[in-house]
Amino acid sequence: MKKTIPYIFAALATVSTVSCGEVNDERIPTMSVNVELSNPGYWDIYGVHGLGQSRTFIKSERIPADFPFTAMTFTGFGGILLVTDLANSPLAYDLACPVEVDPKVRVRFNPDNLEARCEKCGSVYNVCEYQGSAVSGIAYDRKYGLRRYRVLPASTGGYNIVF
Repeated sequence: MKKTIPYIFAALATVSTVSCGEVNDERIPTMSVNVELSNPGYWDIYGVHGLGQSRTFIKSERIPADFPFTAMTFTGFGGILLVTDLANSPLAYDLACPVEVDPKVRVRFNPDNLEARCEKCGSVYNVCEYQGSAVSGIAYDRKYGLRRYRVLPASTGGYNIVF
């Protein structure tokens, strides 16, 4: 039995290495991202405050319409999806589907199942638990994930979304 233990560990290590793959979240072109919600008032209005809430920011289409976009505001390739994780921390993703790689083909967040879905290819992404990894569809088969952006706390009480 002692002689077989190293072989068992080696086999398990090989299986776990082969079965675990990297998620490719870099299919969406690198674009500037800067959405300042560092003013606590802005965060209160435009931020997300609980599980199931979401916000989208698309500067080219002025979404949200009343957001104070500036020359220094950038919303990535297809726009930004802002949600919270299970611990109520904010998370941000590019809205563009990594299968389609088209800034106009965007995922839509469903607050009932906490997932984002691409209407064109049908891929579904878990945005609240698994960092935008695909859970079904072509993106799942190809191991594509949504491009993630950083949400940094500001010293003034709000947050900033940056790349």
